[in-house]
Amino acid sequence: MNFPMPDLMPVLPELFVLGMTCAILIFDVISRTRTPAYLLTLATLVGAAAITLVTALPQTRYTFGGQFVDDAMSDALKLMAYVATFAVVVYSRGYLVERGLWRGEFFVLALFALLGMMVMISANHLLILYIGLELLSLALYAMVALQRDAARATEAAMKYFVLGALASGLLLYGMSLLYGLTGTLELPALARVLETGVGDDLVLAFALVFVVAGLGFKLGVAPFHMWVPDIYQGAPSAVTLFISSAPKLAAFAFTMRLLVDGMQPAVADWQGMLAVMAVLSLAIGNLAAIMQSNIKRMLAYSTISHMGFLLLGVLAGNFAGYSGAMFYVIAYVLMSLGAFGLVVYLSRDQHEAENLEDFRGLNSRQPWLAALMAILMFSMAGIPPFVGFYAKLAVLQALVGAGFVWLAVVAVLFSLIGAYYYLRVVKLMYFDTPRADAPAIVPAGDARALLSANGLAVLLLGLMPQPLIALCANAMQMTLQ
Repeated sequence: MNFPMPDLMPVLPELFVLGMTCAILIFDVISRTRTPAYLLTLATLVGAAAITLVTALPQTRYTFGGQFVDDAMSDALKLMAYVATFAVVVYSRGYLVERGLWRGEFFVLALFALLGMMVMISANHLLILYIGLELLSLALYAMVALQRDAARATEAAMKYFVLGALASGLLLYGMSLLYGLTGTLELPALARVLETGVGDDLVLAFALVFVVAGLGFKLGVAPFHMWVPDIYQGAPSAVTLFISSAPKLAAFAFTMRLLVDGMQPAVADWQGMLAVMAVLSLAIGNLAAIMQSNIKRMLAYSTISHMGFLLLGVLAGNFAGYSGAMFYVIAYVLMSLGAFGLVVYLSRDQHEAENLEDFRGLNSRQPWLAALMAILMFSMAGIPPFVGFYAKLAVLQALVGAGFVWLAVVAVLFSLIGAYYYLRVVKLMYFDTPRADAPAIVPAGDARALLSANGLAVLLLGLMPQPLIALCANAMQMTLQ
């Protein structure tokens, strides 16, 4: 048998991350300190970004028999995933050291999760999609349970594992139905078969239901959102920071690969499902967030509503909607990194700054941190001139252009409701007196500098959104060709 050697250039970033992760795992065993593993992790992320930039080409490339794709969308999302993971590792350093979690397992699991995201982002085959998803999920389950002596974290990990396994089963069953109908697992071939028609529309409808249900869980949208608040609150804040940011990029890529690359001919069928999920997410996310006193739970419900907005862009079913959704997920990841990064930064001296009361009078103690948090809250609320406003505007314009005016109206109404709980945080920071027992905030130079850059990026991308909008539009245009 002649086995042709596949082109390894498109998969070079994944090979580099895998090799470095294994090296860090071995090095951590023989090293007496964790600082070298920390520095190697950061170097891995920088190296992967450099390789991705060097190997990026305008044209789309395939390898491993067409199962793996390297295109403009994958390059952009991978670069953002590196940035998000880099920020998570830097933000989490002080938090992990204080709680005895500054171990090599955190770095290795974070890199394996990143590798799963990269595989999902470049998958062109149903099995490759599923392998990437499971690699990401298994790493996240272990990260949630990293604080083994904490009952809340252990409970959260068990919930996450059980519900995640259920969602994976639903997704795998839907994929098996698609394979039975079409006889192929390759996404482009799947699209061609669906375009010519399948014999049993009822079985196709069932396959779509299972696939969309699995997608809904991974995105954390209603009615598959039940895990999000419990996991966000129960996991260590550093792990919550990671879960809330980089995996959303992979979830968006998963949605695009499966629904757009593989099932675009069935767009009329999955549009209705996404519309129901989006409206439920906007309603449940924004209304439930109002009642929360824990900022991690509040931001968890906020995530549900943001993912509903993301689905609105995808269900538009056109180029403007897809590029708007990509712009939205990148903007959301930046905002989530900053918001949860500040929660992690303020959690010092074994004190978890996870209640809204912990932010009372923050302006009188740390004016710059309060200003950064205000920028992030205004942006999440969709108030100009921050990047969150333009992200929502891009999705709403795509919806109106596709004829879904009623969905755009619903989205605007729920965004107005959601502004309340974001502005409540600003009110607590600037107009309330600080708690008498509020812990001192010990400056951490690297994390503070990166948080400042994070907050300023949200502001600058709002003042000058055109470069990021053009990047998303060009990436989507080259991908959809």
